[in-house]
Amino acid sequence: MGALGPRQTSSGRDESPEERADRRWIELLQEVRVIQTGVQILFGFLLTVVFTPRFPTLSHTDQVIYVVTVLLGAATTGALIGTVTFHRLVTGHRLKPETVVWASRLALIGTVLLLATVASALLLILRIAMYDAFVPWIVVGLLAWFVLCWFALPAWVLHRYSSKD
Repeated sequence: MGALGPRQTSSGRDESPEERADRRWIELLQEVRVIQTGVQILFGFLLTVVFTPRFPTLSHTDQVIYVVTVLLGAATTGALIGTVTFHRLVTGHRLKPETVVWASRLALIGTVLLLATVASALLLILRIAMYDAFVPWIVVGLLAWFVLCWFALPAWVLHRYSSKD
């Protein structure tokens, strides 16, 4: 049995591997629900832009940025919805721990794609709104802020406060 009790995991919780997978799956679903709402709003908005009277007047560069942004939004949606369909397709095959790992990876990929989608959308919107040479720098600054909030800070906390086993 080792140092841990029969049901105690290294996280200090009294749960079996199956219970841990169930808990992690519920947590993942809640996280995906939060991010998916924002993605749906952003993607829905992006899909309507092409039908506005102003779209044909955009420069070729802005139209390319728009197409790239829509494709990134579609890829983001695919990755995030993929977490749920992954679970649905393997349910009942006693693969819950593996499902949680792979669905978590899809959610992380979806988050990275969301970062790219938001950056691309900001670039397009600010180019149209400002006509300013500072637009790329503003987008880079916001991109750095997102990377700090979404990835660097959690990585730092993980490194700083994780137990050294």
